[in-house]
Amino acid sequence: MRVLKSFGIGLLLVCIPFFGIAQEADYRKFKTNDEENNIEIFKRASPSVVHITNSRLVRSFYALNPQEVPQGTGTGFIWDKEGYIVTNFHVVQQANVVTVTLQDGTSYEAVPVGSDPDKDLAVLRINAPGSELSPVGLGDSSLLEVGRKVIAIGNPFGLDTTMTVGVVSALGREIDSISRRKIRDVIQTDAAINPGNSGGPLLNSLGQLVGVNTAIYSPSGASSGIGFAIPVNTIKRIIPELIAYGRVQTPILGITHIPQPDYYRELWGIEGVIVMDVVPGADPARVGMRGLSRTQLGRIQLGDVIFEIAGQAVSNEDDYANIMEQHRAGDVIKIKTRRDNLVMEYDIELKAPPDR
Repeated sequence: MRVLKSFGIGLLLVCIPFFGIAQEADYRKFKTNDEENNIEIFKRASPSVVHITNSRLVRSFYALNPQEVPQGTGTGFIWDKEGYIVTNFHVVQQANVVTVTLQDGTSYEAVPVGSDPDKDLAVLRINAPGSELSPVGLGDSSLLEVGRKVIAIGNPFGLDTTMTVGVVSALGREIDSISRRKIRDVIQTDAAINPGNSGGPLLNSLGQLVGVNTAIYSPSGASSGIGFAIPVNTIKRIIPELIAYGRVQTPILGITHIPQPDYYRELWGIEGVIVMDVVPGADPARVGMRGLSRTQLGRIQLGDVIFEIAGQAVSNEDDYANIMEQHRAGDVIKIKTRRDNLVMEYDIELKAPPDR
């Protein structure tokens, strides 16, 4: 027993310092596979992330010259070597002066190119040499699954180039945009997203863009483990249109519909989109679609109520707008409506939106 006890103590005394030295030496070289992946993504993707500050010109009652007043900060990312920057619409909304700062500290005044408040997206442009710009790589958000790792890089609370790591918590969420439209198929993540992260990239394990961080759910205003990102497949459809036209090229049907959709639906107890009026000379007028009218007694009479477009159910304005976004000018689509307890069918050719 004494021999075993002494041997055990001796072995313990020998092993403790040896183990301590080995552990200290190993950590300088050792990284888990996940750590290596995180470090690689951060090094590769962070040059694509920019810091956005915006300000407004305000004229004081006591001064003749307007003063530049900071409004806030946010995040964006480099879209291409032409100098286009993608961010959230709410990051640059109502700003007179927007400044984009690259990772190396170089700052440029940005010019607004286009925006889509319905999807909370905006495009800016800076006059920077292409050699200084590192565009983000694009992924495919349809390949995401709950549990997949995602990484957010942004400027929370003005702290430049901060990385947080999490997983996809849920898919197919809906959130309200700044215009009160529903943004659909939104990615939910537990990667910490705080004020200032808005407009920054959400990346997959390959460092590819899979979403744009846009909102958090938080009673306190700080991260509570529920953040939301607009999927990159939506971004890939919208951003080229914002660059080319300044707005999304959603086609028009040739009708006037309800500006305050819920009021009349509740008044009449119906589901669908009420046709207020038809545009003279457009397809709906040509094929006999009807808007609201007045009876001889002065009462408002319903015309057509759209309940299906191209085989997809339409319950409200959000449904109508989301279906229309899936089509392009020149498409001929089947519209189904209800009128006086009858189901009406129309084949309508969609037209391009008018120039601003």
